[in-house]
Amino acid sequence: MPAPRLQAIALTVVLAGGGHGLAAAEDWPQWRGAGRLGVWHEDGIVEQFPDGGLQVAWRTPLGSGYAGPAVADGRVFVLDWRQDPDSRTLDGTERVVALDEETGAVLWTHEWDTSYQGLMARYAIGPRATPTVDGDRVYAVGATGRLWCLDAASGAVVWARDYVAEYDTSVPTWGITSAPLVDGERLIALVGGEPDALVVAFDKHTGEEIWRAVEVVGEMGYAQPIIYEAGGARQLIIWHPAALASLDPETGAVYWDQAWEVGMGMSIVTPVRGDNYLFVSQFYNGSLMMRLNPDRPAATELWRGASRSELPHQTDGLHAVMSPPVIVGDHIYGVGSYGELRGLDAATGARLWDTGDMTPQERWGTAFLVRHGDRYFVNNGEGDLIIARFTPTGYVEIDRTHLIEPTSEVGRSRAWVRTVNWSHPAYANRHIVHRNDREIIRASLAADDY
Repeated sequence: MPAPRLQAIALTVVLAGGGHGLAAAEDWPQWRGAGRLGVWHEDGIVEQFPDGGLQVAWRTPLGSGYAGPAVADGRVFVLDWRQDPDSRTLDGTERVVALDEETGAVLWTHEWDTSYQGLMARYAIGPRATPTVDGDRVYAVGATGRLWCLDAASGAVVWARDYVAEYDTSVPTWGITSAPLVDGERLIALVGGEPDALVVAFDKHTGEEIWRAVEVVGEMGYAQPIIYEAGGARQLIIWHPAALASLDPETGAVYWDQAWEVGMGMSIVTPVRGDNYLFVSQFYNGSLMMRLNPDRPAATELWRGASRSELPHQTDGLHAVMSPPVIVGDHIYGVGSYGELRGLDAATGARLWDTGDMTPQERWGTAFLVRHGDRYFVNNGEGDLIIARFTPTGYVEIDRTHLIEPTSEVGRSRAWVRTVNWSHPAYANRHIVHRNDREIIRASLAADDY
């Protein structure tokens, strides 16, 4: 039986058991892995890091970008950008790069010319959206709204769409970041088409539009679409700068929506669910908690944060930027506006604890949390990989190692600039695949390798 089929069977067994068990092997085919849940199921993983750091299987040069890698069927897919050396402006080339998972050798590339002149220059360093792999095809979207369906084996173009040319999309300040979501025969994308095509479902085989939904109010936002089953229905959750909404993924019909002001159009964090909780958090206005109806596709507001500030000493609850929080039982754990890790009561939003031990205390402090059994693998903005537990009483750090150099320059002006790593890694086949603006690496997390 082919290895990908065995991996699929292993993952199916895990999911059938509620997602808490461990699997023998697993790919990472899209943003935050299977189901976009940020859960890693593999067994045979290190309990602590070796003193000398992780074994790096390979390093391959790469251009700049925030887009995380996807891993499927023995290949790694990632996007990058290379500036035109003869251009005095932000003109350059975006690419999809496919690599051999075992060796890091480049298998193929697909590239197109683009310009980042309309984006905020201090962050205009490359594509933002993780590729989405579905069988023999990979779907990728660039920072200026070029959507590609490519043959996964060869890179040949199957079909393509242009959000700006075809849907009159206004590319937001920090570029297109939302990775397309495969659902059955549909590819669901946050397109931002004006006036009424914020979300579009395409036929995944042909690229033909199936449905469009939601009016664009201001900017289109940056969050990832995700599907949760609740209230006897599969609900497509879309968070945009005007509201948190639930749609029927087959038709685009709106089940419910909850208006919520989002400062600077920064609807970024992937909405997260725990039992009947549905939670989103933003930089300026804090958090919103919805309670999902168990009997029908509906929801009611449970609570929302009261503070309207980004400053840690003036915020209540959680003011997340890019880091999706996690819900465990009746508790929320997440990274706030200046990198502080916080624990909250999910039922009320009350803050239980706060610590600066996990990641640097800087504006837009970021760390990506991936659950593995009863612990978490964390990638922070300094390029560290951390093993930790989050409990109702506090943060427990098990170990950390430095994995990759932070290379992305961010800041409000040349007078205040720091380097960060804001790319979400892939955890696949007992390895971590991570990138910065210079290279992509694959390092072993298999206990048997140490």
